[in-house]
Amino acid sequence: MTPFDFEPTDAQRQLRDTARKLATELLAPQAERLDREGGFPRENLLRLAQHGLLGVNVPRALGGLEAGAVAYSLMMTEIARACASTTVAVGVSNMVAEVICRFGTPEQQRAHVPKLCDGSHVVGAFALSESGAGSDPAGMRTRARKTDRGWVLDGSKMWISSGTDAGLFVVWARTGDAPGARGISAFLVPGDTPGLVRGKPEHKMGLRGSTTTPLEFHDCEIGPEALLDAEGRGFRIAMMALDGGRIGIGSQALGIGLGALDAFVGWVREGTGPRAASQDVQWALADSATALDAARLLTLRAAWLKEKGELFTHAASMAKLQASEAAVRVCGRLVEAMGPAALRTGNAVERCLRDVRVTMIYEGTSEVQRIVIGRDIARRFEGART
Repeated sequence: MTPFDFEPTDAQRQLRDTARKLATELLAPQAERLDREGGFPRENLLRLAQHGLLGVNVPRALGGLEAGAVAYSLMMTEIARACASTTVAVGVSNMVAEVICRFGTPEQQRAHVPKLCDGSHVVGAFALSESGAGSDPAGMRTRARKTDRGWVLDGSKMWISSGTDAGLFVVWARTGDAPGARGISAFLVPGDTPGLVRGKPEHKMGLRGSTTTPLEFHDCEIGPEALLDAEGRGFRIAMMALDGGRIGIGSQALGIGLGALDAFVGWVREGTGPRAASQDVQWALADSATALDAARLLTLRAAWLKEKGELFTHAASMAKLQASEAAVRVCGRLVEAMGPAALRTGNAVERCLRDVRVTMIYEGTSEVQRIVIGRDIARRFEGART
């Protein structure tokens, strides 16, 4: 394994700086309005697509930047620092593009990946969770029935990010009677497919500028070319996608925590709160910065391992666990330090606290991450004993 370099390459630094500039000039001025009014940041996403941010780790031949997993993590952190809601759509769409690059046929890649990268599909979305199958996807009930013309989907999904506007869904469904995860397959379903019904967006505590909707499939007919990889391989696709997704969520949580810290420092500098030299402020700054730096290092390590082609499941779960829980603690600590000032309408620290909580839930809850990490450590221990 090559040694880890703590300094980004010129290409990684350039993408990070591009993302930072877009976050500062485009996303930050709109973040409070998106939180207040809700909706979907379609125009923001189109602007980000023009700079390649919807296909960071996608081959150039398919319209991406081919910049790697570390650059992707740096980008996600920067935009989450300004607007966590927009970051959700960016992260999921990048995941969809990577999944198709990894598991799709050349025809599927050419048909969909360039449209995800340039914004023609608006964004991509994952349709995995159901009301009875969240942390345990093996419990899903949506079915895909094989026909002479392809497949027919029937069932429902819940909590689909960007469900209102996504132009392409990766949909998981049962295609066989095998128990557990063995009978699950994945399909590429365009958003305008007859029989696909988008539900009303959920009213949420945070991430109000990211639409989260149910989906229903009523005799939704798709062609044979919609099957992703082979029949019965869907669960494997989902788990591998979530490994990479956890790097994205760790990066998002880190960015939200840094955004809260930025806002807190700005409040102190305004002079309306305690002085920067006060012990309360210094301790809040020290604890917050230390926790977020630890999260940053774990997240970049996981991204680096992925980029090098090394096993990164364990590292990604550690990164997601540390980053999400640290960011939640940091945002809570800063709200407490600000006192009543943090509760005013439009306060960025309060918004960050509401936005960051879900990072401990989606892409696998903190409890799931502990299971993944603990099982891996136990497996290594048993292997060493034998």
